[in-house]
Amino acid sequence: MTDDIVKTVRGFISEHVRDTELTDDHDIFATGSVSSLFAVQLVMWVERTFGIAVQPTDLDIENFRTVNDVVRFVASRQAATPA
Repeated sequence: MTDDIVKTVRGFISEHVRDTELTDDHDIFATGSVSSLFAVQLVMWVERTFGIAVQPTDLDIENFRTVNDVVRFVASRQAATPA
C-alpha cells in the first residue's frame, strides 16, 4: 500500500517541480522548486486523492516538505481512520 502512495505522491509532485530532479527527500519548499501556492494545491490534492481531511493542526510544513513527508502523513491519517 505504501508503495502505491509513494508512486502517487511522487507523480503529482514531480509534475510541479521546476528545474531539478525530484528525489523522495528533496525539500521542495526550501529549494524554491515550487511556488507557495503549490502548498495549498498539495493539501487539497492530498484530501481529494486519499480521501482524508487535513485538519488545521496538520497544516505544518513538516508534513508536506518532501515526498517522504507527504507519504508518512497520508499513511498516518489512513491508519488513524476507522475502516
